Amino acid sequence: MPHQVFIGIGSNLGDRKANCQEARAKLAELENTRVVAASSYYESEPHGNAKTWFVNAVVQLETEFSPPELLKQTKKIEDAMGRKRVKGKRWGSRVIDLDILLFNNEILNKRNLKIPHPRLPQRRFVLAPLAELAPQLIHPSLNLSISEMLATVKDDKGIHMMLS
Repeated sequence: MPHQVFIGIGSNLGDRKANCQEARAKLAELENTRVVAASSYYESEPHGNAKTWFVNAVVQLETEFSPPELLKQTKKIEDAMGRKRVKGKRWGSRVIDLDILLFNNEILNKRNLKIPHPRLPQRRFVLAPLAELAPQLIHPSLNLSISEMLATVKDDKGIHMMLS
């Protein structure tokens, strides 16, 4: 039985939407993995050290990979697309960012992998596209639906759906 997974995609360098589209295509090419659904693209105001607005989306996957194996695959995609990691610097600009948001109904708390994504409930730019795909999905540790979290999120950063 394949695992049900939601992956957040974001980019704020170069052709941001094309980067997100390429990442989505690369996820679909992974062995024993298929894209079940994909959200619209959203532009969102940057958090942290980034200056340029992001393009964000969420994809729903079915995969045979375990959480650690899927993390390795997403890092390979990021590296292949030119993502540069700066040690000690978080939330900066990036050509692509892939985050495992939810993996089945699992709760995982490892040093390098936390599922559900720990900042999911505070980030409108992730909740909006996720709610488009799975509004009634229940967060496994908060026992709230994605639409309930979106309705009450305190994130005041700007976000809007891209029309083209």
